[in-house]
Amino acid sequence: MQQIIDHLLVLLQAQTQIIAFLCFLLFGKGIKPEPEKCTDKKYLKLAVDPLPLFGEPPIEQVWQYTELLDNYRLDHGKELRPVKHRGGGEVPEDADCPYCGAPHIYVYDNDGGRGQFRCKVCGSTFTIRKPGKDDDPYCPFCLHKLELIKKRKSFDIYRCHNRDCPYRKKKLSSMTKEQKALYKKSPHAFKLRFIYRKFYFNFTPLSKDNDHLPKVDLPNITASPHVLGLILTYHVNYGLPLRKTAALMFDIHNVKVSHQTIANYRDAVAPRLKPFVDGFPYALSDSLCGDETYIKVKGKWHYIFFCFDAVKKIILSYRVRRNRDYQSAILAINDVLVKFKQIPKNLNLVTDGNPIYLLAQHWFAQRDIKFDITQVIGLTNEDDVSAEFRPIKQIIERLNRTFKGNYKPTTGYGSDPGAIASVTLFVAYFNFLRPHSKLEGKVPALIPDLDSLPNMPAKWLRLIVMGEDYIKSKAA
Repeated sequence: MQQIIDHLLVLLQAQTQIIAFLCFLLFGKGIKPEPEKCTDKKYLKLAVDPLPLFGEPPIEQVWQYTELLDNYRLDHGKELRPVKHRGGGEVPEDADCPYCGAPHIYVYDNDGGRGQFRCKVCGSTFTIRKPGKDDDPYCPFCLHKLELIKKRKSFDIYRCHNRDCPYRKKKLSSMTKEQKALYKKSPHAFKLRFIYRKFYFNFTPLSKDNDHLPKVDLPNITASPHVLGLILTYHVNYGLPLRKTAALMFDIHNVKVSHQTIANYRDAVAPRLKPFVDGFPYALSDSLCGDETYIKVKGKWHYIFFCFDAVKKIILSYRVRRNRDYQSAILAINDVLVKFKQIPKNLNLVTDGNPIYLLAQHWFAQRDIKFDITQVIGLTNEDDVSAEFRPIKQIIERLNRTFKGNYKPTTGYGSDPGAIASVTLFVAYFNFLRPHSKLEGKVPALIPDLDSLPNMPAKWLRLIVMGEDYIKSKAA
C-alpha cells in the first residue's frame, strides 16, 4: 500500500508540473514556473602545480639538488647556504633551476637583469622562457614533453606520463600504508603526476573592464535633491525594499513616489558612483580575503564575488556573476590588483577551499603576475594553516552577513542591471558612509568633504557630485 501511495504522489507531482508549464505557455506571465532551488555545489580539492617549461629544453643531464647538497656537506663539512641577494638583484620565485630542481633561493642573477640565471648548487646557467604560440609544454621535473589528455570548455589539460618522473616518485614515497592500499584499489583518487592547464580566457589582466550599467538621466527627475538623498538613505543604508521605501516616504514625509520611480533613481545613481568607487585611491594593506555569496536575479541563483581588505575594511571587488567558475574568480581578483599602484610582493588572498581561486592564481602566474593564495578549508581547524588564517576568513563571512541583511528584505532582484546597481550602492555606502566598529567608529575610506556634512541625505548628494566630477575628470 505504501508503495502505491508513493507512486501516486510522484505521478501527481509530475502532472502538476506539466499543468503549470502548459498554463505558462497559454497565459504567459500570468503563471510563473517554479523558481530555481538553491543547491550546495560540492567541489573537489585541487592542487595547482608550478608552470612547465615551454619549448624543448636543451638539457642532456638532470641532477637532483638534494643529492648535490648532501655531497657538498660531505665534501666541505658544512651546508651550502642560499644566495644572499645584494643591490636589488632578487630573482623571481618561479626561477627554479631546470637542471637540478634547486629552488629560487639558490639561484642568482647572472647578467644584470637581462634574463639569465645561474644555479649555485649545480653551476648551470639557464633562462626562463615565455610560452610562444607554438611552444610545447615540458615537465619541469623530468623534462619530458607533456601530453594533452583532456579538453575542457575553457582550458586544456596536459599531463606528464613519465613513470620515472621525480615528481611522481616523491608523491609515491610520501604516501602512508593506508594511502598506498587505497591507491591500489582507486588510483584515480590520487594525483601523482605533474599537470598543466592551458587556459583560453580572452581577458587582459590588470585592465579596468567592469560590469555594464544602464545610463539613466538623473537631472530630469521630478523629486528634489533632498528627497533623493532620503530615498537612498532608507533604501541603501537601512536595506528597505522598494515598496517599503515608497510607503515610508509617504507616511512620514508626505512625498508620494512609486516603487518603480525609486528603482529608476537607484539605476540612475549607480552608474555615476561606480567609476568613483572602483577608481578611488584606497590605502590598502597586503592582507585580503575573498568569498562568494548567493543572490537571486529573475528567479535564478547568481553569485557576488566579494574581495575585502581585512585590515582597512574596504570592499575591493563585488562582481555579480551567473556562474561560480575560474573566469569569475579572475575578474574579481583583477578588480583588486588594479587598485594597487604596485602589487606587493607578499600579497596574500585568503579564500575557502574552492579550487577556482587556485586556477585564477595559475592564470595570473602565466602572465607574470604573482600573489599568494591561502585556503581555509572546512569549518574546523584540521590543519595549522586553517587555524592561523581562519580569523581573516571569518572577516569576509561577516561582510556577507552584513550584505545579506540588506538583500534579504528584497527577496531578489528583477534584472541583472538592477542587481549590479543595488550592489554598487551598497559598496559605496559601506566604503564611504558606514562607520565601522573595528576602525573606532570611522568609515573605511575617509573623505573630509563627506565627514563635515550634517546628515546622511546630504552625504549621499555630495557623493553623487563627487562621482560625476570623477567621470568628467577622466573624460577630459
